[in-house]
Amino acid sequence: MLEILRAPDPVLRATADPCEPGDEALKEISEQMAEVMYNNNGCGLAAPQVGLSKRLIVIDVAYDTEDESSRDPIVLVNPEIVELAGDPVIDGEGCLSCPGISVPIKRKPYAKVRYYNLDGELWEIAGDGLLGRCLQHEIDHLNGITLFESVAPELRIDALNAYEEAKAQGLKPGETGIEVKVR
Repeated sequence: MLEILRAPDPVLRATADPCEPGDEALKEISEQMAEVMYNNNGCGLAAPQVGLSKRLIVIDVAYDTEDESSRDPIVLVNPEIVELAGDPVIDGEGCLSCPGISVPIKRKPYAKVRYYNLDGELWEIAGDGLLGRCLQHEIDHLNGITLFESVAPELRIDALNAYEEAKAQGLKPGETGIEVKVR
């Protein structure tokens, strides 16, 4: 079973390699990634977070933790943001690779992403709110960008200190105990 890497693992800071659209091996990898995501109460997971340098993400922002039958992950192979729109919004984000903290991140609310599905077909997905934020967050992972690079510079030290405290408390992926606030 795949395991979630935690910051500051160097794999999380590297740019992921493109996948071959239609590669049969991606189906099994994405199924395992989805299982890891669900087991840790996540709504998205990028391949680098489980130690794989692949441009592959799974997301499911509609999953109801009380109803396993609501699982319907979307697998995005080689996703690329093609449009961001709207006035930037600051909202708290957690990350399975930085367990225990929620950090205020400023993002445009709407994202449109072009990607290949597991059959190698070119698709687009667009959304705002949690979907738009999740798409941007997971694609950041493919580009070696973690929460600590996404947070405003004046809050970076606070975020790092909160993460050290969360690690000392033994918080695990999917748990958010410490919230960094905008000053």
